[in-house]
Amino acid sequence: MNILYCGDAGISKGVLVSILSILKHNQDIIHFYILTINYQDVKPFEKSTSLFLDQLVKKTNPNNFVKLVDATEIFTKNLPKKNMGSYFTPCSMLRLYIDKVLELSCLDRILYLDYDVVCRKDLTEFYHTDMNHIEAAGILDIYGKNFYHYHGLFNFDYMNSGVMLFNIPECLKSHMFENAVKLCAKRWMMLADQAALNKSIKHRKLMPRKYNEQAERPKKDTVLHHFSNNFKFFPYFRVQKVKPFEIEKVHQVLKITEYDDIFKEYEKLKDNL
Repeated sequence: MNILYCGDAGISKGVLVSILSILKHNQDIIHFYILTINYQDVKPFEKSTSLFLDQLVKKTNPNNFVKLVDATEIFTKNLPKKNMGSYFTPCSMLRLYIDKVLELSCLDRILYLDYDVVCRKDLTEFYHTDMNHIEAAGILDIYGKNFYHYHGLFNFDYMNSGVMLFNIPECLKSHMFENAVKLCAKRWMMLADQAALNKSIKHRKLMPRKYNEQAERPKKDTVLHHFSNNFKFFPYFRVQKVKPFEIEKVHQVLKITEYDDIFKEYEKLKDNL
């Protein structure tokens, strides 16, 4: 199983929680990849942190590994120029460069996860879903699905990019990633990486919501719980932001305690980041 995270040094806490949750529920050999850059004021993901995580995952299975990949040169040669000043860091668009990263482009498939995704159950069924002639499998965005439609006004097909399973050979054949980067270079877009992917994917597979639950609380069947931002309207409108490593907020705001065993392990290990 191949799993990808993308980001700078700031994602390390979330990646640790995410990896701990995946190791808890999955027995397969897992290869974790972390894509980062050292560009302008971006502080790259630390090599020392990746080495610590590599040692951690090998305790579960010696064939597991964590590999840090520096994509700075690739990124600077193919800048998403029109979207460099967005709310998100440039690292949010790194998943669009999978085709240009040798360590990733040679894989059969890879599961991309945002750093704020926690695993609750076995990923095997999702990871090995039939991807014949499919570039990407994903889950509808709980908000965006109502506003963005690519195959008819009433056809819901706008996927959240926080959990995406990529069929690498199909993506290479259709130039999906290349087209997404070109789009980001030429046109400003809201949530550029997500919009570019949705526009560039020709053949997608929509998966059940349980594989990317974006609501603040998971359901009984939730496999991947995505701690994405949520809109709150009462008693006033606000954006609620709670990340899984913000344990006090998870307890007090979301009233979630089911991850406490993972949090206990996280507390023991976080000083190594």
